[in-house]
Amino acid sequence: MPEFDLRFWTYSYTVPEAFWLFGFLWAVIGFWIFVKRKSGFKFNNFVTGNRTNRLTFLLPSISKILLLLAASSLIVGIAGPHRLAEDNIRKLEYTEGIDIILSMDISLSMLARDFEPDRLQATKRIAAEFVRNRPHDRIGLVLYEGEAFTASPATTDHTTLLKKISEIEAGVLDTRQTAIGMGLGLAVARLRDDNLKSKVVILMSDGMNNAGEIDPITAAELARNKNVKVYTIGIGKYGTAPYPVQTPFGTRIQQMEVDVDEETLTYIAETTGGKFFRATDEKALAEIYETIDQMEKTEVFSEYTRFEIPTESAQFYFLGLALMLLSVLTSKILLRGISHE
Repeated sequence: MPEFDLRFWTYSYTVPEAFWLFGFLWAVIGFWIFVKRKSGFKFNNFVTGNRTNRLTFLLPSISKILLLLAASSLIVGIAGPHRLAEDNIRKLEYTEGIDIILSMDISLSMLARDFEPDRLQATKRIAAEFVRNRPHDRIGLVLYEGEAFTASPATTDHTTLLKKISEIEAGVLDTRQTAIGMGLGLAVARLRDDNLKSKVVILMSDGMNNAGEIDPITAAELARNKNVKVYTIGIGKYGTAPYPVQTPFGTRIQQMEVDVDEETLTYIAETTGGKFFRATDEKALAEIYETIDQMEKTEVFSEYTRFEIPTESAQFYFLGLALMLLSVLTSKILLRGISHE
């Protein structure tokens, strides 16, 4: 609700042409002065005359001045006063989001401890940070080992998605296999089949494809045909890595060969227009996600829109009517009192 403010000079006006009506008012004032002079009124008579003469002149003049002010106030109201404050301007942002599916290897080899505390926990932390940094995108989560399943469809409900990421565990299906083709194929299937400008899969694996009904090459062709760009990340240091092994005497740490299928992951990335990365530690993995984040920027379009600005004419109309009423009271009631003196 606008504040009651009669400082007309501080407003902007919707119909400034209405101020030409003040010319008519000046004409009325000139005519009134002319009539007063023709009636023989002399200012000296007003100064030296008695109280009745003075009031006889003064009160009608006050009435006419009030009427003049009333007319002026109505003209200001007709002109449509308004203010273009900051509240009347809003920045609108349009985002062209990206659909992204994180396809994560959760085979038991992801428990290797060449990352801190292991590959899986490090991958979860970095993936969660990536999600937090992309609030405008629809992001989903596919998990795979010997088989693949959807943990979360592509969504902007990142709170739920982050909860799903935090709950990931290795070896859920206990297949002790890795189906890279299935992980990629399901991720592509979970992306919208439309003309969205950018659809991306980030595929993470620390091993070789040795299971699944869809081989990685076929899955890569499927992604390319659907205009899905795939960034592949090989996780694990070169050589050997410490890996927890269950023995009759409890968990023992053994050095095991790291066998990341770089050739297949590189082929997938190049076929789909993406890029292959090798993450040998958590710092490198974080840098890879930052690189992908920069390569796949969400477009944000901004414009400033002005709201329809309501005029504040009512307060000037109210003032004009009040002054008109006061003018009538002055000319009728007070002059009646003078006539009885």
